[in-house]
Amino acid sequence: MSSIVERGLAKVPAVTLGFWVIKVAATTLGETGGDAVSMSMHLGYAVASGIFIGIFVIAVAAQIAAKRFHPFLYWAVIVATTTAGTTMADYADRSLGIGYAGGSSILFVLLIASLGVWYWAAGTVSVDTITSPRIEKFYWITILFSQTLGTALGDWVADTTGLGYEGGALVFAAGLAVVAIAYFRTNVSRALLFWTAFILTRPLGATVGDLLDKPLANGGFDLSRYYASAILAAFIVVCILCLPQRAGRHGAASEAAS
Repeated sequence: MSSIVERGLAKVPAVTLGFWVIKVAATTLGETGGDAVSMSMHLGYAVASGIFIGIFVIAVAAQIAAKRFHPFLYWAVIVATTTAGTTMADYADRSLGIGYAGGSSILFVLLIASLGVWYWAAGTVSVDTITSPRIEKFYWITILFSQTLGTALGDWVADTTGLGYEGGALVFAAGLAVVAIAYFRTNVSRALLFWTAFILTRPLGATVGDLLDKPLANGGFDLSRYYASAILAAFIVVCILCLPQRAGRHGAASEAAS
């Protein structure tokens, strides 16, 4: 009985290959969708950030209030964090003039602080412990910071270093490959590897998103941001419907099942 109760409280998905496929697509959608609202609609980064933060607050409140895992609700919150992260990072980097390096540094400190407070409060930052609203709040705050950091980091690597969008995407894809090798070949902390991979998927999505919608003169494919966003959204929906979507077996549930 305790296993069933705990499993009902687990509202984040099991970390599988399908999880990472959808995550990369969601981060790419965040880049094209965020740019569509802030740039194509000419609303600006500040207004777009306000819109997406509002959507995030509503979505995450629904997610935390939910009694069980709902795949579409969970991924809606992820998309909300990545679109908000895109416009917030662009606002800080470009409108406030902090720059990519400065913005990445500040966001990295905020991310580490979030993980530190979470660890201090719970004794771990593993997603296997997300079985209560209190811990789930730490989870979503950390994700929001990681998505915002990923945007700034992706722009920094692609623009400042001169690698371009394709080069930046290859760098972050290589980083994810290293994490995957470490997962299968070493005993490095699974929580550390998860958050490293989670962070790296965001700049990968940022560079791929920029590659899709930036002008040809800037090294992009010059696709419509609306068109690219619609395709990515449809792809995510198909993945959610076709790929296995189940809540992870967390905390006491895992112990009871073992």
